[in-house]
Amino acid sequence: MKEGKLRLDAPISTYLGREAWFARLPNANAITVRMLMNHTSGLVRYEFKDEFTRDLTAAPDRVWKPQELVAYILDTPAPFAAGTDWDYSDTNYIVLGMIIERLTGSTLNGEIARRMLGPLALRRTVPSDRREIRGLAQGYAGPDNPFGGTDAMIVNGRFAINPQFEWAGGGYASSAEDLARWAKAMYEGKAFDRALVDTMLTAVPSKLGPGVRYGLGVMVRPAGALGPSWGHGGFFPGYLTEVRYYPEHRIAVAFQVNTSVPRAVGRGPGAAVEALARAAM
Repeated sequence: MKEGKLRLDAPISTYLGREAWFARLPNANAITVRMLMNHTSGLVRYEFKDEFTRDLTAAPDRVWKPQELVAYILDTPAPFAAGTDWDYSDTNYIVLGMIIERLTGSTLNGEIARRMLGPLALRRTVPSDRREIRGLAQGYAGPDNPFGGTDAMIVNGRFAINPQFEWAGGGYASSAEDLARWAKAMYEGKAFDRALVDTMLTAVPSKLGPGVRYGLGVMVRPAGALGPSWGHGGFFPGYLTEVRYYPEHRIAVAFQVNTSVPRAVGRGPGAAVEALARAAM
């Protein structure tokens, strides 16, 4: 945005309108870039479609193109008109990733490495763009896991599915230390211009809990015992993540667990982060 290439309130048709599939996208001509980023677009989640999980499991070596992912929701009715409600959906980020690649003429992962991972020396953060990810802990997704059909996500050193499909929807493997360092750098305006942080924190009502609002890729939580927090949760079959930054204390805390089975560790990642933050203050 600072470079003048991307406008938050521009319709996404400005960037993708000539794509053959675009007119079949729900709410296509009413969605803006901002709506993609704050999940008010009305685009539903492609990754939880039964057809997608079946295809993903059946072809674990398949390398997915973004338009192939979006295809799972084409010609489907939107649950609400663009800008009138809120629903979290990775599909928003897949579409946003396509826009970024169109504007930069480069790959999304290449831009992330050049602009963020390299300058901030986040050396333990890598794209999940293949079935073998060096150093990754085994993850457990439970016996009813539709993503590959196995509890243990890594078999003989390889993922049961190709995690590459996640792409712009959170397709990175990282360490808790890197995540906390990233959150502190980002929310303190060291990763990019401070004015962009203020824009990112402009939030809308969400369905993530009492008082929780959603900005541009950030969950804005109300003041509690530790004050307000900014951050995000993450899910991938076999893994859960939570990272939060507490602006009143200028600290960031990240928590990761190698299971995505609800309540498998006795408390959710959010509660674990809160406990760790209290201990650190």
